[in-house]
Amino acid sequence: MKKILVCFLAVTIMLGTVLSDGVVVFAKTPVSQHGRLQVKGVNLVDRKGKTFRLKGFSTHGINWFEEYVNQDAFHDLKKMGINCIRLAMYTADYNGYCSGGDKKHLESVIDKGVKACRAEGIYVIIDWHILNDCNPNTNLKEAKKFFKKMSKRYKNYKNVLYEICNEPNGGTTWAEIKKYAKKIIKVIRANDKKAIIIVGTPNWSQRIDEAANSPIKGQKNIMYAMHFYAATHKADLRNLIPAARKKGLPVFISECNITEASGNGRIDKAEGKRWFQTIRKYKLSCVAWSFCNKDESASLIKPSVKKIKGIKKKDLSKTGKWFVKTIGWI
Repeated sequence: MKKILVCFLAVTIMLGTVLSDGVVVFAKTPVSQHGRLQVKGVNLVDRKGKTFRLKGFSTHGINWFEEYVNQDAFHDLKKMGINCIRLAMYTADYNGYCSGGDKKHLESVIDKGVKACRAEGIYVIIDWHILNDCNPNTNLKEAKKFFKKMSKRYKNYKNVLYEICNEPNGGTTWAEIKKYAKKIIKVIRANDKKAIIIVGTPNWSQRIDEAANSPIKGQKNIMYAMHFYAATHKADLRNLIPAARKKGLPVFISECNITEASGNGRIDKAEGKRWFQTIRKYKLSCVAWSFCNKDESASLIKPSVKKIKGIKKKDLSKTGKWFVKTIGWI
C-alpha cells in the first residue's frame, strides 16, 4: 500500500502541483502557462506581457442553476476549448444575494466554482450580477461587504477576476457607476492589489464610449464591460469598440450571445460572425451566456439534456455549438 501511495505522489509531482488545500492542478493548463493576468495599454496580457484572450461560458444565475457549478462540467467545457468560467450571482432578482437569498449558501457555490476552476487551471470571473436593481449604488453596502470577503479569500489566487456590476440600466449614468466603482475597487485593492477588475457601463453595459470619455484614473488592471446580443445589437454598437480603444479604454466582452437581447427569440449567426470578426481583430476576451439548459435560445445546453457532467458537443444547443466552434476560431 505504501508503495502505491509513493508511486501516486511521484506521478503527481511529475504531472502537477499539490496546492495548500490539497487540490491537484495538472501542468499545461491555461493558468499554469499564462499565470496572473494584467492590463497593458488596451489589452489583457499574460505574465510574460503577451496579449491573451479569455474565452468562456457564463453560468446562468447560480441562485437557481447551481448544479452546473461543478468541476466535472467545467472540465467538459475546458476540453471544448474554453479557458474561463463566469459565475453569475444575481443580486436583486429571484432570491438574489440582496433580495432574500441565502448569502452563506450563495458564497459556498461561488467558493465551489472558484476552486473547481483553480483545479482545472482555468480563469474565473466572480460576477456581481445586478439587473433589476438597475443602479449598483442601490446595494452598495452589501457589495462592499461581499467584495471585501471575496478579495480577502482569494487574494492569492492567480485565476480570479472580479466583475463588480453586471449591467447598470434604467437611466443609471456613468457618473453614478464610476462613483460606485471607485469605492468597490478600493475595497478589493485593500486585499488584492493585482486582480483584474471589470467595471460595467451604462445601458446594460453597452456605452463604453461614455467610460472612454471619463475613465477611472489612478488604478491598474481595470477593464470595462461591453455586452452584446447579436440579433439585436448591430454595427452601431460594435463600432464603439475601436473608438473606445483609440482613447485607451481596455474593453472586455463579459457577456454575449447571438440571440435577441432578451436571451430568447431569433438567432443571428451572420451578425454573430461580424461581432467575432471584430473580437478577433482587436484580440478581445469574450464570455458567452449562459451555461444551463433553460428553455430559451441563449442557453448553451439543449433543454432536453438533464445531465450536469459528461457533457459533450452533441448535448449543446444551436448557440452552444456555434460558440464552441467560434471560440476555436478566435
